[in-house]
Amino acid sequence: MNIKTDLIGEMVSEDFRTAAIFKKYGIDFCCRGGRTIEEACDNKSINIHQVYNELENLLSQSESSIDFKSWPLDLLTEYVEKTHHLYVEEKTPILLDFLDKLCKVHGERHPELYEINQLFNQTAQELSAHLKKEELILFPFIKKMANAKRKGKELDSPAFGSVENPVHMMEHEHTIEGDRFAKIAELTNNYTPPADACNTYRVTYSMLEDFENDLHTHIHIENNILFPKSIQLEKELN
Repeated sequence: MNIKTDLIGEMVSEDFRTAAIFKKYGIDFCCRGGRTIEEACDNKSINIHQVYNELENLLSQSESSIDFKSWPLDLLTEYVEKTHHLYVEEKTPILLDFLDKLCKVHGERHPELYEINQLFNQTAQELSAHLKKEELILFPFIKKMANAKRKGKELDSPAFGSVENPVHMMEHEHTIEGDRFAKIAELTNNYTPPADACNTYRVTYSMLEDFENDLHTHIHIENNILFPKSIQLEKELN
C-alpha cells in the first residue's frame, strides 16, 4: 500500500482499519473513494502530513481485519444481505419511532429535530427500495456470474444489458444517502445530544451514528470491492 498515490477506497479495501482515520477527518472513503489523500485533504483544508503520520502508525501495527477482497462474489453478496441489509431493516423502524417521539417532546426547544426526522424518513423510504433492487436484480445476476465462472458455463445477457448499468445506479443512490447522512451529522453536531437530552434522545443519536457507520461500511464493500470485481468478472465471461 502506498498512502501517497493509492486511491482512498483502495486503501480501505486493503486494510479496513484505515476507515477510522478517514472518518475522523471527515474524508469520504465510500461514495467518494476514488481520490487520493492529497486530493481529499486539499478539498477540505486538512493537514495532509498529520493524516499520513496516523496512517503510517496504524499500518505499522499487526492487521486483523477481514479480507473481503479475497471472498467469492456470491459469498460477498450473501454477507452484505445478511449483515448490512438486515441491519437496515431492523434499525430503521426503531429510529423512525424514536425520532417521531423526540419531535413531539423536544421539537419546540430543538427545531432541528424536525429536519433530522424528515431526512431519515427519506432515507427509510429510498434505502428500502434500493436494497430490494440489489436483492432482486443486481445480486442474483452477480451470483449467476460467479456460478458461471465456477462451472465454466456460458452466461445469458441480462435484461439490463450489462452489470455496469445497475451498478452505476446503485452508486448514484449511495452518493445520495451519503450526502443525506452528512447533513444529519451536521444537524446533530456529530451526534452530540444537547445538555437537556433525555435517555431516548441520547439513545437515538447513538443509534443514528451507528447507522451511519454501518452504512459507510456497507457502501464501501459494494462501491470499492463488490461492484468493481463484478464488472471485471462480466468482462472475463464475455
